[in-house]
Amino acid sequence: MRGTRRSLGKLIRHFAIRGLAGFVILLVIEYLVVPEFAGFRKTLSLLDRANYWLVPLAALAEALSLFAYAKLTETVLPRPTPSIGQLAKVDLAGLAVSHVLPGGSASGVGLTARLLSNLGVRGADTGVALATQSVGSALILNALLWLALLVSLPFYGFNEVYLVVAVLGVALMAISIAVVILLTRGNRRTQHAVGTVIDHVPPLAHRRRSIEHAIAQTAERLRALGRDPQLLRRASAWALANWLFDATTLWIMLAAFGQLMNPVALIVAYGIANVAAVLPLTPSGLGVVETLAITLLTGFGAPRGVAILGVLTWRIFNFWLPIPVGVAAYVSLRVQRGEDVTLELDRIDPNLGRPDPDVSDHDPNH
Repeated sequence: MRGTRRSLGKLIRHFAIRGLAGFVILLVIEYLVVPEFAGFRKTLSLLDRANYWLVPLAALAEALSLFAYAKLTETVLPRPTPSIGQLAKVDLAGLAVSHVLPGGSASGVGLTARLLSNLGVRGADTGVALATQSVGSALILNALLWLALLVSLPFYGFNEVYLVVAVLGVALMAISIAVVILLTRGNRRTQHAVGTVIDHVPPLAHRRRSIEHAIAQTAERLRALGRDPQLLRRASAWALANWLFDATTLWIMLAAFGQLMNPVALIVAYGIANVAAVLPLTPSGLGVVETLAITLLTGFGAPRGVAILGVLTWRIFNFWLPIPVGVAAYVSLRVQRGEDVTLELDRIDPNLGRPDPDVSDHDPNH
């Protein structure tokens, strides 16, 4: 129990340090960058005139976005699934990790997979579900972006940034679809090719059979998903709801500072910023999303100060708040199962699970 409390303390300190560092960055952006772009007095006047009654509405929209993502997770998992409450906690925990660790989304997916396994979901089902969720969600975002781009071109014209980011998104989606097709239609050839590669990697050579078996299970699960159009429609609807509710949060925060943004222009800026966030430069596109969204929204007619404040406040809901909420969700999942937090901390970050150098496991009082 003492070890668990120590590990919990280290986890909280670890996230608090990352969160504090991010908050400092946010303050630097708000009080140094914002005055540079929009003028200090003008920025203060925007804060004074903001409609703060819209903030709870923005929080509700973001909560609905997270709920839609949990429903997406539930949809792609085979029955029976954990409760929607448990899935929401798992997604929040993964989201928190992806926002603070250098591995970004990869770290978050790894934790999500392990937490789902702890809830009784088979490893192969977990892998396929998370891959389907990730690829499907990205496909919906790209489709939404392309649709908005086509609608916006007659009104706002062409911008080179649109083409670069849109082509990047299409390229990533093409690779993902190619991998899915390869798995579902070329199962034996894929297994043989992977097996040949594994034979030349000594640390993995002894696990060839288990890896090939996992590939076969993944291919079968993907084929089963492809044979269920109703499931795919439900998954697409929840993925679309996830993106649209999050974009609505951004629209509301812009409205709070006095800018009623054209929904098509907003989706273009939002979509490009989030497609660019897949580049593994920073955790969950931190800095990349803000820069692109502010630049594009300004290009679509939003005053510079409003765009900056609207995007930064949206990112509070979208990026920063899920960190402490996700930590609480993670702790709740572990405590409910009566498990030692240390077991998972070693996998999230090896430094978290190590005992403090100044704390001994030996208690002199016992």
